[in-house]
Amino acid sequence: MKRKIYNALLEWKANDASRTALLIDGARRVGKSYVAEEFGSKEYKSYLLVDFNRAGAEVRELFERHLDDLDTFFTFLSTYYNVPLFIGETLIIFDEVQLFPRARSAIKYLVADGRYHYLETGSLVTLKSNQGDALIPSEERHIRMFPMDFEEFLWALGNETLMPLVKQCFAKQRELGQVMHRKAMDAFRQYLVVGGMPQAVAEYAMQRDFNRVDAIKRDILQLYRNDIVKHARGYERKVTSIFDEIPAQLQKHEKRFNLASLSKAGRYRDYEDALFWLTDAMIVNPCYNSTEPGIGLKMNMQRTTLKCYMADTGLLISHAFDENSLVSEEIYKKLLFGKLEVNEGMMMENIVAQMLTTSGHNLYFYSSCDREDASSRMEIDFLIAKNKASSRHNISPIEVKSGTNYTFSSLNKFRTKYAAQLYTPYILHTADYAQKDGITFLPLYMTPLL
Repeated sequence: MKRKIYNALLEWKANDASRTALLIDGARRVGKSYVAEEFGSKEYKSYLLVDFNRAGAEVRELFERHLDDLDTFFTFLSTYYNVPLFIGETLIIFDEVQLFPRARSAIKYLVADGRYHYLETGSLVTLKSNQGDALIPSEERHIRMFPMDFEEFLWALGNETLMPLVKQCFAKQRELGQVMHRKAMDAFRQYLVVGGMPQAVAEYAMQRDFNRVDAIKRDILQLYRNDIVKHARGYERKVTSIFDEIPAQLQKHEKRFNLASLSKAGRYRDYEDALFWLTDAMIVNPCYNSTEPGIGLKMNMQRTTLKCYMADTGLLISHAFDENSLVSEEIYKKLLFGKLEVNEGMMMENIVAQMLTTSGHNLYFYSSCDREDASSRMEIDFLIAKNKASSRHNISPIEVKSGTNYTFSSLNKFRTKYAAQLYTPYILHTADYAQKDGITFLPLYMTPLL
């Protein structure tokens, strides 16, 4: 499983590993432990893994008693795990470090000692809940890990040639052509239904068995439910109710999350902590309404008006079609060929949110419900800012279209009203690349390149 985060680990090793430890933060089952061990085995003479899911009292006691004597500390650690340690050539991995905050606090002294390099893995939500009064080291750098993106999915399927062609066509602003576009969309639809959780992708790459893929995704969803019960103390019911409601809310024409559907008197302040919990756990990608499409979308963010996307679209499909214990092979195949009579826009918009998040964008949309002025009544699926800000023309509006016959009246209204702020307007659709009347039409698989 080739992951892009590996290059970030190489850069850290080359430039910062002598001064910082690196904490890989991500949702459960996105591959944090896998990539940490792969990095240790390939890039160091030896690596030592301390898994705090399994570490016994002897190991934990070592952090309590011997940090003032690091010679003894390292000798014991090396002997206990039967791993030789080489100065400057050994990586020590603290896996699931949130389960033992004392080890995380020890990073300050271990990095200062300078003998070895340190990687940590954990989930932000449990890091916060378990840290208590323990010291959070300033020597700790964070990097976020997401589900596999479309290119990583292609790599897992043995295809390393398609995405370079897509990138080339995007850069040259030209279409792929009928044959290659169809091939790219076929691969993209596979990514849509399988998702980016590495275990599910690996199963699909080996067996092409949707029943087994779905069983894996349901195990992950159950793991998330168990985490909610275990870690969302005091508001686990609210977290669960939001989590269960996501597919129904995305199915609506207006995908804004309506808290009144959870309880008649539901207000944002009542569910704020629950939403933050799901965001910190990286189970959802929230998208907030920005009331003014200018530089600093966050400054105009309306926190109480939001959409709530699943962080992985493959998990969304298993979450949505849960009438039986498994989503059948037949349903998966109909989804692959666009033959299922469902609101496909829900899945397309969710995967665009997923790809934009993975590419580093915070998610914003634009909504105006002016009852008196029809020209001001519009909703834009996503807003993104260009990389280098200028005095004008900084914001790109994005509309997502799942079908072949569609209108884009909201986008045209937006272009008229906010011409001075507008950069490139995009429509993401299932057809090939095109430019028409000042709008760039991108195939969905080009979304990561924005």
